[in-house]
Amino acid sequence: MIQISDSAQAHFRKLVEREAVPGMGVRLAATRAGTPQADVRLEFAAPDELRGDEWAVDCQGFTLWLDAESVPFLEGAEIDYAAAATGGQLQIRAPRIKGVRPDDEASLVERVRWTIEHVVNPQLASHGGHVAVQEVSADGVVVLRFGGGCHGCGMADVTLKQGIEKTLLEQVPGVTAVRDATDHDTGSAPYIPRASA
Repeated sequence: MIQISDSAQAHFRKLVEREAVPGMGVRLAATRAGTPQADVRLEFAAPDELRGDEWAVDCQGFTLWLDAESVPFLEGAEIDYAAAATGGQLQIRAPRIKGVRPDDEASLVERVRWTIEHVVNPQLASHGGHVAVQEVSADGVVVLRFGGGCHGCGMADVTLKQGIEKTLLEQVPGVTAVRDATDHDTGSAPYIPRASA
């Protein structure tokens, strides 16, 4: 499930002992799991601070508590601690934390949503924009709504056809077309304002 190196266990054990609270452990949770912004949260946890559904991992001199909802995203995680003259560095690698690309057997909606969240939106974020899936029709037409800097942007049509549609057609078998359902006239902070008519 989770691999914790001996050096990481020694580091945690020293920190837990310093707290001097009976039963004190360390709790690990995934935040924003399954999204490109996913991260881990590591904190001390006294017995009275536990919810009761955590998974317990017995370590050398302390317990690592895993947030129950985070367990699927922390599967295969590795925790290591590298000591250095100026202190040390804790490293947590959780390869599943941002989610796993759905396989070809997953529904078209699931595969489209994953690609939008993990491929398309991180690219649009550089312009302060994003898109949301409004609908995926039975015949493979994906309907999107632009937001942020893409809402009302003069380049939204180009982004849709040369960026988003191209990406979805290449990466998601079953997608036949991509449409924009956004009322761009209501955009309040477009990245590139639309030309006035």
